[in-house]
Amino acid sequence: MFLRFLSRHFLANEPFLHLKLSFSTIQEPLQLGRNSMNLRMGIVGMANVGKSTTFNLLTNLNVPAENFPFCTIDPNLSVVPIPDPRFEKLCNIFNPKKKSPATLSIIDIAGLVKGASEGYGLGNEFLAHIQSVDGIFHIIRGFDYENIVHTEGVMDPYRDLNIIIEELTAKDLQYLEKRLEEAKKKIRNSKDKDLIANFEVLSRANENLRKKNSLKNVKWTNQEIEKLNKHLFLTAKPMIYLINLSKMEFEKILKKEKIDKKYLENIENWVKKNGGGQIIPYSAEYEKENPNSKNSLIKTIILSGYKLLKFIHFFTVGSDEVRCWTIRDNMVASAAAGLIHTDFQKYFVSAEVCSYEDFIKTGQDKISRALKKEGKNYKIKDGDIITFKSKSHK
Repeated sequence: MFLRFLSRHFLANEPFLHLKLSFSTIQEPLQLGRNSMNLRMGIVGMANVGKSTTFNLLTNLNVPAENFPFCTIDPNLSVVPIPDPRFEKLCNIFNPKKKSPATLSIIDIAGLVKGASEGYGLGNEFLAHIQSVDGIFHIIRGFDYENIVHTEGVMDPYRDLNIIIEELTAKDLQYLEKRLEEAKKKIRNSKDKDLIANFEVLSRANENLRKKNSLKNVKWTNQEIEKLNKHLFLTAKPMIYLINLSKMEFEKILKKEKIDKKYLENIENWVKKNGGGQIIPYSAEYEKENPNSKNSLIKTIILSGYKLLKFIHFFTVGSDEVRCWTIRDNMVASAAAGLIHTDFQKYFVSAEVCSYEDFIKTGQDKISRALKKEGKNYKIKDGDIITFKSKSHK
């Protein structure tokens, strides 16, 4: 089965985070990145690897994708719905006036070249755009067509991967140089523990970057992550590696025929040596020519980006609207209620919760049997159907 082949390439990309024990309780591990519910994934890669074509496929937009470098000068942004059969089923049941699925913003960032951090190509501008995203779809070219030029002259995915990471690392080091100097000046005549801790975290980040260690692959405490997240380092962003194969090679995989694995193995070895990560082999060429194929991986890629950022969602349902709310994993009920309206959090009484599975099993007419009343510290589970109760106020 084709999915079995892919599963060998879906390497887990869990952040290595310390858990801090405090007063006999375990503090939930924090994540590197922006503290935002507006999820953004950026598409990054060398020029002419199929970035803009992939963006078109993911978003159904039509941005330029001609065969020459730096075609995409300004980042293209689109918001796409997250595929979720549960949401579709709930919409079918309630037939609401309004349907609001969970979404993911995708930004197409123009191709990088070696030396981008120093301003070569159009690099500096695009490296700055990467800072605004939460995670990265890193597209690697896994096909070799003579009529599609390569900025480095010859095909070498291993080299391309190194170039991208080196440019992101160089940009982080440039940023750090100024911030470290500022932090050092602040602690010269100060005993402020927070300032000292900030300097120590930046110093540690600097040491790791100079050793070519991406910050996402370093073990950090929650306190360190809180300080790092004020800076949004490029190498701290989680990545999904998309290997863009030729249509011919992809169809061989579908037919379970023998393929040339030199590019796949090349990329897998690099990813393994550089902290691991999820790898998805696909073919933009195949997807473009077979938009409705059952073998399409477009929905898989979108959903993988959503899961990479470690978000879940809960549902509110009714005849007026069925809505999918995006929240961080481990969010408690009172905080989730605040997303709907701040007063819901301020005057929170309870949350009436039913899992999606129990709702389908019980049926809409007997839903009251499956409802459970939960307090403000209840941790929302993925797929919960919730009605929040709040006390009246003047």
